[in-house]
Amino acid sequence: MYLWIVVVAVAVAAVAGIGAYLYVPTDNTIPDGDVVVPVKASRPGCEEADRCYVPYSIAVSRGGQVTWVNGDSAFHSVTSGTYGNQTDMFDSGYMDPYESYMVSFDDAGTFEYFCTLHPWMAGQVVVE
Repeated sequence: MYLWIVVVAVAVAAVAGIGAYLYVPTDNTIPDGDVVVPVKASRPGCEEADRCYVPYSIAVSRGGQVTWVNGDSAFHSVTSGTYGNQTDMFDSGYMDPYESYMVSFDDAGTFEYFCTLHPWMAGQVVVE
């Protein structure tokens, strides 16, 4: 009897853990952001129409902030530079699904960024 209770408890915990991992919140629970990583951006092809980060290019004033939101069910990053030429300006690390990341931009210029996990994903911030 005791063994059966332990087996059932472990099975319930495993299902609950898997359920939490597979949970996808409804659209109204995704945080607001200036740039969104859309669903399926982890698959090659979004770069053909600059749709890996939406919008691909965003303009802000000096001192402005940009908030990225991972709207996909896969992990992503927002990392300054380009694939193979990363810079140290900013790096979100791996963003969980529906997690957000914010950066303030004090200097004017065009700042490229990409996803370290999916190198075809790229975008840019234009600071005026």
